[in-house]
Amino acid sequence: MAQEAEANHHEEHEEHGLAHIVGYGPLVGTALALIVLTVLTVAVHAVDAGELNMPIALSIAGFKATLVCLYFMHLRWDRPFNALMLVGSILFAVLLMVFVLMDSGQYSPQIIAGNPDDVQETLDMVAPGAPITQKAQLD
Repeated sequence: MAQEAEANHHEEHEEHGLAHIVGYGPLVGTALALIVLTVLTVAVHAVDAGELNMPIALSIAGFKATLVCLYFMHLRWDRPFNALMLVGSILFAVLLMVFVLMDSGQYSPQIIAGNPDDVQETLDMVAPGAPITQKAQLD
């Protein structure tokens, strides 16, 4: 009786494999999409959209990260709990970025442009051609 129960238990779990096998089509399609999105990111960098450049680039990067997670990390075929953990961690990272950006906007009027005088003198002596030593860029 115990041997029969053990045999049934093994038969129930025989169909489980070590990993999900994905054909070449989705992987090549995902790789091509990532290449196209990378070219699009470079093109967005070349176009001056003002303050929208950063949100556009971050949206493209987020979409690329989603493709990598879904297809190369096999989350598309994995348990929903793992996808929930991924989405939750992304939401917390976005929330952190929003709070940091809100905080940096509060004290930006108090930032003094340029280097303090003693630091500027040292930089002029030590590294006269370095971009940070040129106070004119910051004014």
